[in-house]
Amino acid sequence: MASEQETRRVTITAIAREAGVSVPTVSRVVNGRSDVSPQTRERVEELLRQHGYRGRSAKSRPSARLIDLVFNDLDSPWAVEIIRGVEDTAHASGVGTVVSAIHRRTTSARQWLQNMRARATDGVILVTSDLESPVGAELRRLDVPTVVIDPAGVPAMDVPTIGATNWAGGLSATEHLLSLGHRRIGFIAGPRTLLCSRARLDGYRAGLEAAGIEMVDRLIRQGDFYTESGFDGGNALLDQPDPPTAIFASSDQMAFGVYEAVRRHGLRVPDDVSVVGFDDLPEVRWASPPLTTVRQPLAEMGILAARTVLRLALGEQVESPRVELATALVVRDSSAPPRR
Repeated sequence: MASEQETRRVTITAIAREAGVSVPTVSRVVNGRSDVSPQTRERVEELLRQHGYRGRSAKSRPSARLIDLVFNDLDSPWAVEIIRGVEDTAHASGVGTVVSAIHRRTTSARQWLQNMRARATDGVILVTSDLESPVGAELRRLDVPTVVIDPAGVPAMDVPTIGATNWAGGLSATEHLLSLGHRRIGFIAGPRTLLCSRARLDGYRAGLEAAGIEMVDRLIRQGDFYTESGFDGGNALLDQPDPPTAIFASSDQMAFGVYEAVRRHGLRVPDDVSVVGFDDLPEVRWASPPLTTVRQPLAEMGILAARTVLRLALGEQVESPRVELATALVVRDSSAPPRR
């Protein structure tokens, strides 16, 4: 026989589905919280009366049981680092985690939304997503607690975001190469749609401007954070009559692609071309040579996102809707002064 607590939770879940809101929203109504719109409160209270649901004491408030972690794609090492941070925090709190990839396809997103509604998730963490997308719009409609890691666009102020100091990271990488004596520094950017990509490019631009060096369009190539685009961008930069003496790739995976482009040109890192990445993935220290990069605290971002969505799921408020964790330059063997 189901326990009284289990029966109540099923009832709350049924009410949430019928009202078209999240389980935490029903919980806030049950516990008399004020952070629910009057229309929603009236609808939920009417359903509570219809179902004969009796309130509970503060000691027996429902707790979060399940959170969803959603990526556009999972074929990246940095996704593993974020998953590790979220899983560690969720497990320590006794909460399950469902990891999904929607592959930027409407059909995948629609299927995920259907599954999410069926399991009555307590909160959602979106990675590199746009809340103006169908997924974001539906989460808003259902009033599901949501946190975004590295948002694609500028989210509404009521949606907490977790990121890193990407501008400062881009600046520090550029300043490092300038301090070694490089003046022709190539840059391979990430997706234009992501705020973190634009911030890294702006940091690169600021570093050049502070040194009195004009940013040249021919030294900038567009990438997508994946290895192949780093390879293509590196080839395009090195094929120029006056190629750069250093290349700053705005992800470690793209930096690995640059390594291969350098090798295909019969050159060596860092003897002929210095290379700097961004992320500090675990494997970069084992590259040949070990990669100089900007450390992005990916696991810590996952930890903070999980803590934030769990607080929202319990009806608590968060202190700041915008959090950026510090980046740090990690100097290894892939950067050196240019040849004279």
